[in-house]
Amino acid sequence: MAVATSTPSAQAAAAGAPAPVRETRSDRIVMICNYTALGLFTLAVLYPLIYVLSASFSDPKNVVSGKVWLWPVGLSTDAYKAIFDYDSIVSGFSNSVVYAIGGALLATALTLLAAYPLSRKGLPGKGVIMALFVFTMMFSGGLIPTYLVVDRLGLMNSRWAIILPGALAVWNMIITRTFFQATIPEELVEAAKVDGCTDFGFFWRIVLPLSKPIIAVNLLFYAVAQWNSWFSALIYLTNEHLFPLQLVLRQILIQNNFDPSQVRDTAELIRMTELQQQLKFSLIVIATIPPLLIYPFVQKHFVKGAMVGSLKG
Repeated sequence: MAVATSTPSAQAAAAGAPAPVRETRSDRIVMICNYTALGLFTLAVLYPLIYVLSASFSDPKNVVSGKVWLWPVGLSTDAYKAIFDYDSIVSGFSNSVVYAIGGALLATALTLLAAYPLSRKGLPGKGVIMALFVFTMMFSGGLIPTYLVVDRLGLMNSRWAIILPGALAVWNMIITRTFFQATIPEELVEAAKVDGCTDFGFFWRIVLPLSKPIIAVNLLFYAVAQWNSWFSALIYLTNEHLFPLQLVLRQILIQNNFDPSQVRDTAELIRMTELQQQLKFSLIVIATIPPLLIYPFVQKHFVKGAMVGSLKG
């Protein structure tokens, strides 16, 4: 007696489930090409990071001679020990922390205060104000007028010269405004007013607790931007005790921190030259650690805040 057999497609159709889609040869080729391209891109991104990390822990002689290409060769921590011998590096790191934290907090507060009123329909002149904000994204006075403004305000050679000029990014404000429009409905505002809540009370008690994702996004954007910034310090600061870490790193990468003519011992000169070459890699590692430590704490809010703020509205 013949036994009836059925294919997986027939079984799925009998069960009421959609039939599985067969993967064709062209689909497999496309997938292979995609994975190959992504793999090459990943290697292109990871290799410089691995090389810098390996070079920072390798013996300075092996780094200068080019023996390090992937893994550390001759494990050494002399470069990290030498970091504490440079007072400018320690002060630059602390200055960068102050600029990143202070700048991120101030910029996020200004962004929220500017974005929320512009997200509400009842704000008089909202279109004109928004047009002025967008105008600053396309046109600016340039470096010299900005320098003159900072100088006339008495901010030169102070921490405020680093924090205030870039305290508000219009693009971040637009994303934040769109987030408010998508997540804070007008009905909620009207209900709060019926209960006697003021505009500021509504913003403080209701809007801010519901806006943790976009607050995290702004804090991350502004903090990373301040941490990586060095040009403003180069223009506005002359006091080396106020230099951020990135400017100190730039000086070490471009300039020499010691005068070879003052070193009489040839062996000592070679050792200092080798150590300075390795010091560049250790400083790059130190400079990238804080953003890497901050990102995991805001990752859960980052995708939601950025996506809602940029795609909806």
